[in-house]
Amino acid sequence: MKLRARLLDIQAGGRGIAILDDETASLIGVHSSDRIKITHKNKHLIAIVNIAGDFPHNYVGLYEEISRKLGIEDGEIIEVHPAERPEALSFVQAKIRGERLRENQVKMIVNEVVERHLSDIEIASFVTALYIQGLSMDEIEAFSKAMVETGSTLTFDKTPILDKHGIGGMPGDKTSILIVPIIAAAGLIIPKTSSRAVTSPAGTADRVETFCPVNLTIEEIKDVVMKTNGCMVWGGALELAPADDIFIQIEYPLAIDPLLLPSIMSKKKAIGATHLIVDIPTGRGAKVKTIGSANALANDFIDLGNRLGIAVQCALTFGEQPLGYSIGPALEAREALSTIMGNGPADLREKATSIAGMLFEMIGIKNGKQKAESLLRSRKAERKLRQIIEAQGGNPKIKPEDIKVGEKRAEITTEKDGRVLWINNQTVVKIAREAGAPKEKGAGLVLKTKLGEQVEKDIVLFEIYAERNTKLEAAIELARNLQPIGLSKKPEERMLIGQVPTRTKHRETFMLER
Repeated sequence: MKLRARLLDIQAGGRGIAILDDETASLIGVHSSDRIKITHKNKHLIAIVNIAGDFPHNYVGLYEEISRKLGIEDGEIIEVHPAERPEALSFVQAKIRGERLRENQVKMIVNEVVERHLSDIEIASFVTALYIQGLSMDEIEAFSKAMVETGSTLTFDKTPILDKHGIGGMPGDKTSILIVPIIAAAGLIIPKTSSRAVTSPAGTADRVETFCPVNLTIEEIKDVVMKTNGCMVWGGALELAPADDIFIQIEYPLAIDPLLLPSIMSKKKAIGATHLIVDIPTGRGAKVKTIGSANALANDFIDLGNRLGIAVQCALTFGEQPLGYSIGPALEAREALSTIMGNGPADLREKATSIAGMLFEMIGIKNGKQKAESLLRSRKAERKLRQIIEAQGGNPKIKPEDIKVGEKRAEITTEKDGRVLWINNQTVVKIAREAGAPKEKGAGLVLKTKLGEQVEKDIVLFEIYAERNTKLEAAIELARNLQPIGLSKKPEERMLIGQVPTRTKHRETFMLER
């Protein structure tokens, strides 16, 4: 059927969406969420149909993704026909029924996801089925490989290629800013691609962006790594395992994470990693609560790594309080820079040198932690960080005080004296985000005490930073309601930890970090 194109000044995040009115859709024989084939000058693509009751007859509304790919001008006549139902849908239905998927079936589903031939409803159904039915290790391997094959890859002339990844759930975890230059200063390759924050106050890319640009192309990344041995960039624009980015968009609002393993490992395979440390923070307030669960997850990572040709070790790290004292992009960047310059909190130095040491020992370097500590203590790691910052377009002479933080500040004090019994990671995250992080990079909070420390009445427990007064006031109110730090003179003096339901209700965040 020939229809006139109406270009809509709307983007759908890469999805191919077309608008038809009821009568035109009926003539073509399609319903909402069906597919149509749009043809223009011997080029065609498949689009998902949305029905609008008051849309003009004999017109098809095209989102920008369609008009741009096909080169369609407003008002042009184009061919529109019903499209066949994707074969991959039968495999989605098979998983809903609890059947195991074969490698070729997984590949077809991933291809259809990347080509945007499946609707959000269909992908959501599939992700939910994966969560309920579970995945075998064969299916996880198939997903990992298919995600790599449908995206771009990075290749380097040298080996080994080292990498580190944290599964998230621990606020203030800025270790990558130390680990990357420590490894690179030893003459080893570590091309670190990182995520931006999804539900946390800061992702690695958000922190590093306060030093230098992180939105680099693949060729620019190769150039930086050639000059410095390392980089710290945002992976979102590189088309590395693009199916994973689409799955994450669906997983986030559903608050489920069935594709954690292939999500992480496909991106490591795409950058050519040969040796990988996976950091699994463990404990109350972390994503992984117990050592038993952490060991089980670690074994899955190691098994999948073997199948993909990546040597994997896992670091089970203490996750019951934030790492360091600062939470929020600029505040964390300040603290990381101060630490690599010889100051900074002891727990940050300890974790960074421990993980860097594990990487060294994976490739046969003895006394890895001591080597990492030496590179940090000698300032070689600092010099390497400044080289990386310069190569990525930043100021290599930057000082911690040069990094701008929120000018609006408030102190939250304690109403009694006692010992710090717990720090609620999830509550800390909520307060930092209420203050504006990560979108407003100067927002966040700075702890003034940690677990086990003795504090007196009216002592400052933490400071809140914001860029706007409205954000600061909202964060102060939330902090007073949620009270993220628990105090008591003796543990038995505070047996009531919380009350459910509470007067202040907040949706639990899903700590997804890629």
